[in-house]
Amino acid sequence: MKKFVIFAFHGELMCFAHALLNAIDLKDKGFEVKLVIEGSATGLIGTLDAKDSPFHRQYRKVVDEGILAGVCKACAGKMDSLFEAEKQNLPLLSEMHGHPAFSTWIKDGYEIISM
Repeated sequence: MKKFVIFAFHGELMCFAHALLNAIDLKDKGFEVKLVIEGSATGLIGTLDAKDSPFHRQYRKVVDEGILAGVCKACAGKMDSLFEAEKQNLPLLSEMHGHPAFSTWIKDGYEIISM
């Protein structure tokens, strides 16, 4: 079975929602899938965890089912969401100068999808 990692960079909620939906769909269809929240998308962490957020249920599913691999530590710092990521106990990824590296996933046999 193929393995996919989705790197979600875009911080606009409607764009990010597609990363959530595709991650859930791939998992539901039997693929191994992980989601990495990167770039300006790290700024959505607090919004997505709010119960009145339109994509709260999908976000919680991704977190609770272990689909979320983690959040870019450097970008979360720049987007003032590092505290929120820590508050939610989200894994912080930083192996490439503070950012998650594609190479880590490629070495583990994942195909990268960047959104």
